Amino acid sequence: MDIDILKKAREVLKIEEMGIAQVSAGLDKNFEKAIELMHTSNGRIVVTGMGKSGIIGKKISSTLSSVGTPSFFLHPAEAIHGDLGMIARGDVIIAISNSGESEEIVRLLPIIQRFGIKFIALCGRADSTLAKRADVFINVGVKMEACPWDMVPTASTTAVLAIGDALAIVLMEKKGFKREDFAGNHPGGSLGRGMLVKVEDIMLTGKHIPVVYSDVSLNTVLTEISAKKLGMTVVVNNSGAVEGVITDGDLRRLFERAANPVGKLAKDVMSPNPVTIDVKAMGGAALKMMEDCKITSIIAVGQDGKMQGVIHLHDLLRAGVI
Repeated sequence: MDIDILKKAREVLKIEEMGIAQVSAGLDKNFEKAIELMHTSNGRIVVTGMGKSGIIGKKISSTLSSVGTPSFFLHPAEAIHGDLGMIARGDVIIAISNSGESEEIVRLLPIIQRFGIKFIALCGRADSTLAKRADVFINVGVKMEACPWDMVPTASTTAVLAIGDALAIVLMEKKGFKREDFAGNHPGGSLGRGMLVKVEDIMLTGKHIPVVYSDVSLNTVLTEISAKKLGMTVVVNNSGAVEGVITDGDLRRLFERAANPVGKLAKDVMSPNPVTIDVKAMGGAALKMMEDCKITSIIAVGQDGKMQGVIHLHDLLRAGVI
C-alpha cells in the first residue's frame, strides 16, 4: 500500500497527544484522593492489569519503586491462582482496565474488598464495574485510538502511562523524595553513581597531581605534563595558590605562533583563571562541567579555594560515572 509515511506517523502522534490532553483536562479531586490514599498507606502499591494494560502497569510500578514508593506488579490471572497471597493489609491496588470490565480483575474485587484493601481504578468508563466499586476512580478514557479501526490500544495506553507518571512524580514530591534518594535506588547505573560518587573520592592527589611553579622553564612544564600523563599541568605560585593551567593544546598553539618559545616560562604560557570544582561536588557535576567547558581535567579545590586534587575524565570513567 502506497502511503505518506511521515504524514501517517504525525497523525498517530497527534491522536496520542490529544488523548493525553483529554485526560489532563479531565483531572479532578479523584486524582488528589488517589495521591492521598497512596501517601498515607503503610504498605506497597500493587499494580495490576491484563494485556497491554499489564505492560503499562509494569512500567508504572517500576517508576513508583524508583522514586521512593515500594511497588510491584501483580498479574491478575496469576493472582486468582495463588499469587493473591502477595497482597497484604495496608497495600493499595491500582487496577488498570480501559473497559473497566476485565474479567480477571473483576474476579479479584470481592477478595480485595473482603480484606479491606483500598484500590484505585484507572479505566475509561465511569459506568464500568471497576469504576463503580473503586475507592478512587480516575478516568483515563480517550475519544479515539490511533489505529484506523479505533481498536488497537494506542492512545489509551499512552494516556494511562502518562497518568501513571503523574501519580509517581506528584507522590514523589509530596514525600520529599530527593535526588540523593533517587541515586541510592540506582547504585548500579552511571546515573546513580554520578550522584553518589564525590569528586574527593576519585580525584588524583599528592604526587599524582601534575603541578609546576609559575617561574619554571618550558622544558620543566613539558617534563611534568609527560610524566603525569594527563595532558595538562596546574601552575601555582610560590605560596602554592593556583595561578593557571597549561594544556597540550596551549603548548601546540605556542609553538605555532612563537618564533622562539624556548625561553618562555610557565606563567607566560598558562591560561589564567582555570576551571575548578569543589571537592565535595558529585561526580555527575564534574562530568557536566567537563562537557560544558569541553575539557578533560578540572582542578578540585576545598572551601578555602586551595587545590586539593585534579579530576580527569578517566577517573570518572573508572568510577562508572560515565
